[in-house]
Amino acid sequence: MVKECKMYKILVLSILLASAFFFPLLIVSPAKEIGFSQNSSDTTDSHIHTTSIDGQAYIKPTEEELRKKLTPLQYQVTQENGTERPFENEYWNNKKQGIYVDIVSGEPLFSSLDKYDSGTGWPSFTKPLVSENILEVEDRSLFAVRIEVRSKHANSHLGHVFNDGPPPSGLRYCINSASLVFIPKEDLEKKGYGQYLELFEE
Repeated sequence: MVKECKMYKILVLSILLASAFFFPLLIVSPAKEIGFSQNSSDTTDSHIHTTSIDGQAYIKPTEEELRKKLTPLQYQVTQENGTERPFENEYWNNKKQGIYVDIVSGEPLFSSLDKYDSGTGWPSFTKPLVSENILEVEDRSLFAVRIEVRSKHANSHLGHVFNDGPPPSGLRYCINSASLVFIPKEDLEKKGYGQYLELFEE
């Protein structure tokens, strides 16, 4: 019994140490909207809800349409709350100027101006480009409470936000490349995002 008790204490300590290493203390930005629980069933049939992106009506595609539109990895990440491999994804080391939009809805999410090398192997940003397009959700799926980041209109799983980022925000939005499409600065007008060109004017 004593031996079993010691083994249990060692196991609990190991879990706590792992949690502290992988999941820093989290905060929720008060400006963000909290919505949707960390439950994959909440993301199904969400196409029936009509929303508006920049004044344009948006209806999320059906599950069948999404499976045709997305790669298996993109579907797993955005619709099933998956996580891609670090250092083996499209944008972790992308240094080009432009913006990142949701792969499902096209809603603007992040800017290259706020992107930095966090050393994690995933695209990392200090803040959103359009905060209204970001939802922050309490995630209890692992050993520690994390804050999940989802897109508002498509309800895509994007990643998580931590409070171990650089100044001035102190935040690190750790985002899956599979949830994003990068629009280079020179293509913003052509792709319908011309309003963001001024961000990159010197």
